[in-house]
Amino acid sequence: MEKLLAELKENLQAGAGKNLKAIVLFGSAARGEYHERHSDLNVLLLLERAQAEDLEALHEAAAWWERKKFPAPQVFTLEELRASADIFAIELLDMKAHHRMIYGEDFFAELAVPLDLHRLQVERELRTNWVKLRQGILLAPPKDRVLVALMDASVSTFVTLFRHALIALGENPPTARREIVADIARLVGARPEAFAAVLEVREGKRQARELNARETLRGYLALVERVTEEVDRRLAGGN
Repeated sequence: MEKLLAELKENLQAGAGKNLKAIVLFGSAARGEYHERHSDLNVLLLLERAQAEDLEALHEAAAWWERKKFPAPQVFTLEELRASADIFAIELLDMKAHHRMIYGEDFFAELAVPLDLHRLQVERELRTNWVKLRQGILLAPPKDRVLVALMDASVSTFVTLFRHALIALGENPPTARREIVADIARLVGARPEAFAAVLEVREGKRQARELNARETLRGYLALVERVTEEVDRRLAGGN
């Protein structure tokens, strides 16, 4: 990972020159949870200018990064990032809390994220991904490997949303994924075992064939439903 990041920095500097203000690593790698088999190396670029010609100058570096099977860097100017804080509240709060500067000065301390809009985004994203999970279950053949794959594909998204649900509900969330799941399950009165099992499979600590896929899926969906409903109730002022 370090070699890849060093080469990316060199390629970006060669393409952007003085227009490049910062390179930021965020996501699981910045949180110390990088797994080569599952994780991406997520990068944000801060540019002085981000017009078409400025992006074209970075094509070779971005194409090389894509060939390494990583997503293209996200590109902003500082003004654009500040203006986006109300739309990308979840993402920017995560970046503020866990990031690593690969190049440039750390600008996140001065970046304000409106928490009222963060709460709205948490509610919307929980419900949206809950609906998507239901759609996936509707379409999934009743085969264990398919059901496990469905959960594996969504578990990182839901753990992120659970962390932000804790923030929205006034809690101080832990960093570790199992602790996040345990905390939100305890807070809403649900069981965390299904999510813990899927995380173990994802991290290579357990074989997928060891799971009772149907039973695990029922517990997995039940926790998503409970968190979504409880966040909606509490943030709407319910008792």
